[in-house]
Amino acid sequence: MKDDFELEMSALCQKLTADGRTVEVEIYRGDKGGWLLEVVDEFGTSTVWDDEFDTDGAALEEVLATIRDEGIEALIGVSP
Repeated sequence: MKDDFELEMSALCQKLTADGRTVEVEIYRGDKGGWLLEVVDEFGTSTVWDDEFDTDGAALEEVLATIRDEGIEALIGVSP
C-alpha cells in the first residue's frame, strides 16, 4: 500500500530579484521532517540543495546568503 505524502509549503516561499534577474524560492517540508530548498530560475531550471534545513527560515537564509556571496547568476542556468 502506497502512503500519500502531502507537500507542506512554507509561507516563506517567494520570488527574489537581484541584478535584474528573478528566481522563485520554494521551501517545503521533506518526508523526513526537515525543510527542503529549491530555486527555480526564469528558464524553469531547478537547483535543489542536498541537505535539509531544521527550519524554513534557515533555508531562506541560505538562499539569501548564496545570492549575497555568489550573486544571483549562480542560481540561473543557461538559456534553452
